[in-house]
Amino acid sequence: MENEAQLILAGGGLLAAGVLASAVAARVRLPALLLFLGLGMLVGSDGFGWIDFANYSLAHLVGTVALLLILFEGGLTTGFRALRPVLGPSVSLAAIGTAGTALIAGLSASWLFHFSIAEGLLLGAILSPTDGAAVFALLRGVRLPRQLALTLEGEAGLNDPVAVMLVLVMVEVIRVPGYGPLDAIWFLVKQLVVGGGVGVLVGLLATAALKRLESAPSGLSLVASFAAAAIAYGAAASIDGSGFLAVYLAGLAVGDAKVSSRRSLLAFHEGLAAVADIGMFFALGLLVFPSQFGSVLVRGTLLALLLAFVARPVSAFAATARSRFNVRERVLIGWAGLRGGVPVVLATLPLIEHVPRSLEFFNLVFFAVLVSTLIQGATVELLANRLGINAPEAA
Repeated sequence: MENEAQLILAGGGLLAAGVLASAVAARVRLPALLLFLGLGMLVGSDGFGWIDFANYSLAHLVGTVALLLILFEGGLTTGFRALRPVLGPSVSLAAIGTAGTALIAGLSASWLFHFSIAEGLLLGAILSPTDGAAVFALLRGVRLPRQLALTLEGEAGLNDPVAVMLVLVMVEVIRVPGYGPLDAIWFLVKQLVVGGGVGVLVGLLATAALKRLESAPSGLSLVASFAAAAIAYGAAASIDGSGFLAVYLAGLAVGDAKVSSRRSLLAFHEGLAAVADIGMFFALGLLVFPSQFGSVLVRGTLLALLLAFVARPVSAFAATARSRFNVRERVLIGWAGLRGGVPVVLATLPLIEHVPRSLEFFNLVFFAVLVSTLIQGATVELLANRLGINAPEAA
């Protein structure tokens, strides 16, 4: 009983620390994920040593559950109707922007750090996605025009599936002799078609169910929406589809539902996403051993600068070439592609699959994410002001 009480006390204390970290981060204009990661590192093996944690599979599971909750909340908050006007540039950024970032960062890492082409492209794929939690939090605090904010939000929700697929393909290229372009194309098509179909279907069924539950106790609607998120991810991933694409599309569909419980649904899932955010970054922080950073300090910093100043802006400009955004807005889109927990979660996949040099990749990715988030996350609002891209309030 005493051990149980201590565990519950520790859980409550960590959540309280996460809430405090969020408040401090908002006051000093830093992404909260940095403080959550720092908290995990502080109590981990290389810090005070209170929690000894090195289970990459469990960390990946925690990250996956957290990401599906964050993506579902992002889709639910937006809704497909609101996203439709910017669907073109959002999809283009998610596909062309993510693939371009992976290619530029991967080839550059291969040349600079003497990796093989396949290893460099794997590292680039891991670092390619923007982070939904970081971008959604940014958009709640920075006053950007609605169309621009929606585009960044749509990209953040749609590019995670693309990045996951690229990472899985590169893991197979390294691990499986003879894995070729046709295998990769078939894998990508299947992931997109199955994930998209399951997401739309679950979203429509969940919308119908929520309308039928309007006369039932309000708590049932909240449980039903949570079940929809879990079913969308699980059903798609179980039949080789993209679970992240499915859960985001399901969230968009439910976000369009005209139900009386909408306000409580939004509040419920915002709370779930906040807890998931804290838990994910804390767990990832526990996995990190700062004593191992000595070998990646310079390379990780160089990689972060390469991402922020070259790979992301070039890819974003290419992806928005036919959009209605002007040059200043495209510059901001290129700078606002925040990295965060998604690349770190993806970096656990090579470790789980025992890919050579995977621990080195993990430390490089973690340090690059720290530097990239610190530089970009703290300066997006400043850049928006300098470029004259402001709105009366946060979109």
